[in-house]
Amino acid sequence: MSSPQTSPHTAHSSPAPDPLRWKALIFIGIAQLMVVLDGTVVNIALPHAQAALHIPDTNRQWVVTAYSLAFGGLLLFGGRISDLWGRKRAFVTGLAGFAGASALGGAAVNEAMLLVARAGQGVFGALLAPAALSLLSVTFTAPKERAKAFGIYGAIAGAGSAIGLLLGGLLTEYLDWRWVMFINIPFAAVAATGALTFVRERETARNRDRLDIPGVLLATGAVVSLVYGFTKAASAGWSAAITLAVFALAAVLLAAFVTVQAKVKSPLLPLRVIADRNRGGAYLTLGLAIVGMFGLFFFLTFYLQDIRGYSPVTTGFAFLPMVAGMITGSTQIAARLLPRIPARFLMGPGILLAAAGMLILTQLSTTSSYTTVTLPGMLLLGTGMGTMFTPAMSLATYGVQPRDAGVASAMITTSQQIGGSIGTALLSTIAVNATTGYLTSHHGDPALTAAQGLVHGYTTAIGWAAAIMTVASVVAFTLINARGDAFAPKTSTAAGQDAVPAAAH
Repeated sequence: MSSPQTSPHTAHSSPAPDPLRWKALIFIGIAQLMVVLDGTVVNIALPHAQAALHIPDTNRQWVVTAYSLAFGGLLLFGGRISDLWGRKRAFVTGLAGFAGASALGGAAVNEAMLLVARAGQGVFGALLAPAALSLLSVTFTAPKERAKAFGIYGAIAGAGSAIGLLLGGLLTEYLDWRWVMFINIPFAAVAATGALTFVRERETARNRDRLDIPGVLLATGAVVSLVYGFTKAASAGWSAAITLAVFALAAVLLAAFVTVQAKVKSPLLPLRVIADRNRGGAYLTLGLAIVGMFGLFFFLTFYLQDIRGYSPVTTGFAFLPMVAGMITGSTQIAARLLPRIPARFLMGPGILLAAAGMLILTQLSTTSSYTTVTLPGMLLLGTGMGTMFTPAMSLATYGVQPRDAGVASAMITTSQQIGGSIGTALLSTIAVNATTGYLTSHHGDPALTAAQGLVHGYTTAIGWAAAIMTVASVVAFTLINARGDAFAPKTSTAAGQDAVPAAAH
């Protein structure tokens, strides 16, 4: 009988785990937290930045949109660059660039300078985010350790947006709006220092193919058009000529992109990455779930501040139970159960639990109690989403070849970005229409009626968000069939072929 030392298969398919992997996770997590925070921390400070830099109302949305367009549009490009160039190098470069753009934004003296800085954050965030997730996927390969690592990462990804609301409120209220930009600099410095010291990457996992330039241009154009289309839909209306034209352009570019990817020798996004039912199911499930979650953040923030009169800081603290639920769901439920049970039995029920929390929040009124309505709704939503995030993040690189880990990781972030854009635009339209209908059919004290109309719009949109969450749960149960013990990336055998993960049952 061969000893482990003499087995060629063992030697090649089961490399020794990196002894520094848990320290590396700390700094990868810090970088991920910085990127996720930036999605919401700026929203709280936006009114103050607008006043300080004399930004007109018609342009203030671009402070948010400049980031989302650059970030969403370049994610696939950033993911493939990390595969080609090296994930650690892309990670550190992304951190340095993100810090530099943040410094520029914090020092902004006019609107143009701030918008350039926000776009710069998006560009380097698109390099950083997929590099972080792909580093995680190639560093943790043992199922139990992988589940634990992705549980921590999933908690950060899920809770970061809510933490951003609290941090944004604290910085804006007690320091200055510019600190929502400057705060990224120490985050990036610590993460980069730790990455240079503790993060390792095997050279054999790198992709040596040429970069697919036509694919880059088509993918960037398609995603930017799609995100911009939903942004215009929220402001100009779904039937506006500009909205329809941008959506039509996105459809044409997307069709051209798929055609090119099927024909070129070294595609930007190999169709094998999304054709797998588990990875494709994870991308679709997470995208749909984020539609509902982003819409809830948006409406609940306005409800707490405009209807209930909470300050920015109090609003941030009000979201903390949701953060606690996400951390519990990710690290205590999903991470413990993922190696033992199929992923769909975590993702499906987790999303349904989040939908139940949203149904509770449809009972919000102008006088409803935080402890009896908002708090239980947030706890269920956070716990459910946390339980869903961990297997979804792990499935993003499930069974993928190491050389495709970066672009596979980019796809999960792209699905989140597009889901967030859809959620904000679609649910905003539903809320506005519901509010308008309520005000048309109800009369009385104008101030009271206006507040009731707004809450009616919020709760109607939250109800639709719960319905979309339910659809996401059905997708998870239907498409995802991966076993709990199969969450390791493909590894190279002695023959140079890819080892297939355990079959699903």
